Amino acid sequence: MFGYVSLGTNDLARALVFWDAVMAALGHARADDDPAEGHASWGGVDPATHLWVTRPFDGRPATPGNGTMISFRAASCAQVDAFHAAALAHGGRDEGAPGLRPQYGPGFYAAYARDPDGNKINAVCHAPEAGADG
Repeated sequence: MFGYVSLGTNDLARALVFWDAVMAALGHARADDDPAEGHASWGGVDPATHLWVTRPFDGRPATPGNGTMISFRAASCAQVDAFHAAALAHGGRDEGAPGLRPQYGPGFYAAYARDPDGNKINAVCHAPEAGADG
């Protein structure tokens, strides 16, 4: 369904440190970057799905969207834990510690954070092991 998701940043150097760590925790490397143009991406390269972080094209400050959240699929509960730890260790804010969210279904194990620009993100694992012992 998605080609890419784009998030704005006001400080690409800071965003690179954050996103390199968070995406590595989920098994994704930086796919492309152009600091002079003010953007970078993780995951695949067009036409593959990827996350793109950029300075806004209109030149105005990047701001997070109210009600907007990007969710990343994790392969295991351990990846969700690593995602959350990386986010907090690299300038992110906690928006919900790793754990089961049974209200969203059996085995729904997730963690929530905000990146340094205030964008809300999460990682989720839909794993049988999450339903048993988290």
